[in-house]
This record gives sequence, C-alpha cells and structure tokens, in this order.
Amino acid sequence: MPERAREPAARAGAVFDAVDVIRTKRDGGALSDAQIDWVIDAYTGGAVAEEQMSALLMAVLLRGLSEAELARWTGAMIASGERLDLSGVDRPTVDKHSTGGVGDKITLPLAPLVAAHGVAVPQLSGRGLGHTGGTLDKLEAIPGWRAALSTEEFLAQLRTVGAVVCAAGASLAPADRKLYALRDVTGTVESIPLIASSIMSKKIAEGASALVLDVKVGSGAFMKSTDDARALAAAMVSLGSAHGVRTVALLTDMSVPLGRTAGNGLEVAESVEVLAGGGPADVVELTVALAGEMLAAAGLSDVDPAAALADGRAMDVWRRMITAQGGSPDAPLPVARETSEVRALDTGVLTRLDAYAVGVAAWRLGAGRARKEDPVSAAAGVEMLAKPGDRVTAGSPLLLLHTDDPARFPRAVEALTGAIEVAPEAPARQPLVLDRIAES
Repeated sequence: MPERAREPAARAGAVFDAVDVIRTKRDGGALSDAQIDWVIDAYTGGAVAEEQMSALLMAVLLRGLSEAELARWTGAMIASGERLDLSGVDRPTVDKHSTGGVGDKITLPLAPLVAAHGVAVPQLSGRGLGHTGGTLDKLEAIPGWRAALSTEEFLAQLRTVGAVVCAAGASLAPADRKLYALRDVTGTVESIPLIASSIMSKKIAEGASALVLDVKVGSGAFMKSTDDARALAAAMVSLGSAHGVRTVALLTDMSVPLGRTAGNGLEVAESVEVLAGGGPADVVELTVALAGEMLAAAGLSDVDPAAALADGRAMDVWRRMITAQGGSPDAPLPVARETSEVRALDTGVLTRLDAYAVGVAAWRLGAGRARKEDPVSAAAGVEMLAKPGDRVTAGSPLLLLHTDDPARFPRAVEALTGAIEVAPEAPARQPLVLDRIAES
C-alpha cells in the first residue's frame, strides 16, 4: 500500500511570504530547504496563487536551481503525495522512463522481456500529447485492455506476472500535476531543472529500487541538442542517486522514427513482432540495450536479454500481462478504413526521414491529440516502408498513411513537406545509443 512521504516543513509551522521566495530566486539567490518545502506544499494546497508560482517558475527558468535546491525541490514534490511501497514484491524492482519520441514503442516489449528474467517492472505510463505517442494509448488499441488499476491490483500483478504497465494514480506527486499544467501556459516548459524534477518526482514516488532513463535527442525529441539532452540526463541521474534510487541514463537518437510504424495499433503489432523474435533492427537493439541496463541494475549483469526474445519467454510474459489487465492478446487489432501512399520523387538512397514530421503526420491522421481530453484513433498512423539507408526508386512507396477519415490525408502529407530526402549515396550511419550517463 502507498505510504505518506516525508511531511514538508510547511505542515510543521514554517510559513513564508511568496513574494520573498520569488525575489530570492529572481535575484540569483539560493532557496532554503524550508522555503522550497513551504512553497511547493502551499501551492499544491492552494495557498500560493497561480500568478505567484508562475513568477517563481520563470525565475527558476532564468536563474536555475543548484544541485541541492533541485534535490530538495524534487523531494518536496514527492512529499506532496504518496510513495508506493514495493517492499512486499519478492523480486528486484526496476523502472524505465523515456522522454518521448516518434515510434517509441520500446516499453511494450521491454517490460515483459525484463520480467522474463525474474525482475519486477512497475511501469506507470502516460498518454500522448502532440507529435509523441503515449504508451497507454498504444495498449488501449488491444481489445479489453484497461489502464486503470487499484494499488492492490498493481501489486498483485507485480508479484504474479512481474510486469505492470498502467496509469499513475492521482495520489502520486500531485504537485507535479499542477506545476506541469502551469509550465505549459507560462513559457517555462524548457527549464531543465523543472523537467528533471517533474519526471523524477513521479518515478521516485513509484517506489522502484532502480531506474533506467531513455533520454531522446533529435528532431522528434523534446531535447533537440545533445548538450541539452546530456544536461537533463545528468540532472535526473543525480536526483535518483540523491533519493536512494540507482539511476542510469542512455542518450538515444530520435532524428529518425523508431521502427517502421508510428501510431497506436500499428506500434502494438510491431512490438508483438519483436516479442516473437523478429521486428525492426533498431527497436530490437534499443529494447535489448535498455533491458541489459535494467537487469544489471537488478544484479543480473551477466544475462543476455536477447535470448528471451528468441525462445519465447518474453512473449509468454506479454500474454500474461495483457490478459491480467483484461486484454485479449489474440484479438485482432483495429485496422484503418483508408490508406494512402507517399511515393519517392527520386531514385537513390533515402538519407533523411524527419522524426518530428512523421510524428505530426501521425497526429494529423488521428493517432495523437492536441489537448489531453481529446480522443485518439487506435488505427491511425504512419507505416514506414523505407528507412534512411534504404535504396528507393522514383515512384516507389515510402510511407503508407492510415486513417478512418480520408479528409485527414492532405494535412498529413503537408506535414511531410521537406522531411524526406533522397541522395545518390548513403551518409554515415548515426549510432542509436549516443552516450551512457551514470553517477560517478
């Protein structure tokens, strides 16, 4: 059952003036532990006004937070709610988080693959917004599958199956829910300390003993530059260590979509191919790389995770995981009523397929949402018939667009303008895993 996290100083009687807290950070000063505890608690409880917290977030964006401030800020966000207690799970517990990308279906094969080795994977996931897909949206393409589990169901499935992918409850880091919405409308989304504390407060509250981060970098990722992605990864690794969670991060390329599909049902089908021992090479490579990190964190560094894809053990866990949440692993996935091809204009080697553009195209076809309350189509998306490095001929199909509403095709095609390049020779291949960051 969840336990209440550390009570912040605000409840012990320490009270501050919000304007003084804002001025301290505005002027480049360091916030005290008590100030941070108070302002996060008071804002979550409604005692600090939206405009005051907006000013503080802007001051943080401009002035930053020191490592000590960031650790305390994150701790206060964790303390705003409950922290799951996984001590009753009789396996090592390792979580994984991706900062999001196009075609990023890695959680689907990864969770059962790691669980097939006796490690519990408590994966509390989210929904897509904009050009990036959400893991819950993908899994909801499976008939009957449900994202909402009680704490008791969550823990029972961890014990019996070893892997859970479900929605986070409202009790975990409620301060983050309020701050995330405020950052979205105040131009403070880009702050690396605020991104790091948002991600890590929820992940630490999930209660796993170790965490592996997949920090995406490139056009289809939130972080466009390697330097920014490395700074975010380092901040999150440091936060994990500060809060007693063994944390490691991989920087991975998101200039090209992962795999051959972007879209909810399409990505589920591709994930099942990986679990069956096939699937696109890049999806397999990243799944195995992250699985290796997760298993090492659980003390199993000498295990080859790829073997469990080849011999069917990971598929067995997948079927049990889907069935446990009401889904039918054998049921047909939704199929779009309409498809349309995007063809090559030239003959040569496909040298560029921009991840962001493909993500926007999938979104416009119905696979994504502009607002969190919007519905998504399980069948819509983009199927990539060619990837960079493949030889193509003029007039050959490069992409297959899927949607139930053919009126969506023109805007999806428009999103792909300038996103595809064909040249006489292939460029040097960019590695998928760009760097590894761990606490020194």
